[in-house]
Amino acid sequence: MKKDAYVIEDAWAKLGRATPARIALGRAGAGLPTREVLRFALAHARARDAVHSPFDPEAMARDVTGLGFETVAVTSAAPAREAYLRRPDLGRRLSEEGRAALAPFAGTALDLAIVIADGLSSTAAHAQAPAFLAAFKARIAEEGWSTGPAVIASEARVALGDEVGEILGARAVVVLIGERPGLSSPDSLGLYLTFAPKVGRTDAERNCISNVRGAGLSHEHAAFKLAWLLKEALARRLTGVSLKDESDLLLVAGHPPAPRIG
Repeated sequence: MKKDAYVIEDAWAKLGRATPARIALGRAGAGLPTREVLRFALAHARARDAVHSPFDPEAMARDVTGLGFETVAVTSAAPAREAYLRRPDLGRRLSEEGRAALAPFAGTALDLAIVIADGLSSTAAHAQAPAFLAAFKARIAEEGWSTGPAVIASEARVALGDEVGEILGARAVVVLIGERPGLSSPDSLGLYLTFAPKVGRTDAERNCISNVRGAGLSHEHAAFKLAWLLKEALARRLTGVSLKDESDLLLVAGHPPAPRIG
């Protein structure tokens, strides 16, 4: 008989190996084991770094231009990161300089305006946005959608895309934005799709695809979902709570996301 035949494994330990969530941490006296305290401190530091690390719009422009997109850089009305964090309303509107940068492209009647924003995690924007666009580019070509320049927005929140889309005359806008970092996901990208963008749209009028990252939703799968939602949005002339994401029904029917090209 094996020496551990009478050892019964803690069921929580088995669950702990199947998820990044903080469960089955153990105990050292009345507190947590030192290793778990250190793991928590590291995760918290990574989350703070994701929020405060500077966004590099020039590097983003190089990455996006390399994919074949024209780019234009804009800033929100938030003059600095501290103001952006304390005044969410400023991050929802373009600065005067931002509106001036978009003026040459105004009213170009696009199918889709693409906005890449730092949001609450510049780490996520840099890590995920170019890779996602590389996957979504094939979908754009397949459907023949017009996109115009990719707008790279600093100190931006989701609603800033409404003003961008309205200026460009886009039928829809998608905002690729760094999501608020969790303690296990400092690099998660969100995709927010809004039909007929204009200043004053509410969150109920958007569709969101979240957790786009290596340990979450893959870039290819996210591109598949966004393409499905955009097709439906343009056909039904709406997004938000009235448009349910049923793209996974195609996966059940045997239509997997196409592999990334390039």
